[in-house]
Amino acid sequence: MSLKYTCPGCGTPLGYKGLCWNCKCEQERTAALAWTPQQIAEKQRNLIQNIRRLGDMEDPEFTDFWQLLSYRDAITPEIQRAALAAEAFWPCEIYYHAPADVRDGLIHALLSTEDSSAASNLMSCLAMQGDDKAMETLLELERNPRPWRKGLYADPSSYAQIGGWTFDKEGHRTQLNFNTCYPMVKGTSGEKSPVRIGQPREDTCPHCGGRMADMLVLDGRDERLRFLGLDGILTAACCPSCVGFLKGPALNSFSLDGGVEILPSELFDGSERMDCYVSPDDYKALTENPFVLGRAPVPLFYGCASEDVNTVGGFGNWVQDAEYTACPHCGKPMKYLAQIQWDTVFDCAEGTLYIEFCPDCQIVSMQHQQT
Repeated sequence: MSLKYTCPGCGTPLGYKGLCWNCKCEQERTAALAWTPQQIAEKQRNLIQNIRRLGDMEDPEFTDFWQLLSYRDAITPEIQRAALAAEAFWPCEIYYHAPADVRDGLIHALLSTEDSSAASNLMSCLAMQGDDKAMETLLELERNPRPWRKGLYADPSSYAQIGGWTFDKEGHRTQLNFNTCYPMVKGTSGEKSPVRIGQPREDTCPHCGGRMADMLVLDGRDERLRFLGLDGILTAACCPSCVGFLKGPALNSFSLDGGVEILPSELFDGSERMDCYVSPDDYKALTENPFVLGRAPVPLFYGCASEDVNTVGGFGNWVQDAEYTACPHCGKPMKYLAQIQWDTVFDCAEGTLYIEFCPDCQIVSMQHQQT
């Protein structure tokens, strides 16, 4: 059945008149990136005055917050102080690197509450604030749990992961994300890039028989990627059809000369075989996508404001909870590397692929989340 309309931006067939979701997201992002200093200041003032609406996901405040944070890195201490005064503890990202007085207010609220849900939100906020005193507080709560801990599923060290870091029982801190972020943008035909999404492979998946793919190949020797500490090539390979149906993440080891060894995996239901849901046309679209590494870094939360942005570094737009894979060799939590939105690289796919790696053991993890 042919659709009546097409997107005026990209020509995608549509069942309605107007822009497709992808072009609409791009239009909104372009508009936010073009805000004048006066427009930014006005949106900041409105957010402060109406900060309580943020927790109820009311617009324009909710959309303005994410665009101010993700595209303009413009969440000020005044906004953070207003949020604390209003006891607005969601979304926790509003407290990223908040000043000491705000941090102390969060700690006071956390140590005063007897409610598990409130403690959960406050630990997330404190994780986003993320300084040494925030860690000391979460470490003390891990060693000496309050009664509300019985109502939660995870320890404070797991909440710290929301802020891109964690700690062990001895109080040693581990950073789980990078303080640099680059977007992957649509390039021109033949444009060279140190990052590629969806490089074809000849080997097939042991579960569905479909072709495997190098979902991400990046050359850490490029000047833009020096922050990764990789003196060579990292390759993340998996079955694009089965990665969302595995018992745990898909894993592979990599060598800096581009070599890959796929590590064994199991389907989540214990089956040995399943159907392949990636058609030849889908595989072609995946391996011929136009994405290249952007020329300049962007704010750390750039990939968190919409569902059409692929990024390297920074923070991920976790569909569910932040989840860091334990390295199968050393047991340490892996570092967050990149996110790929499935429906940016082929149609009829949902959710996001999150890629992490252990720099010491040269192991890559790929995990899928969707609503």
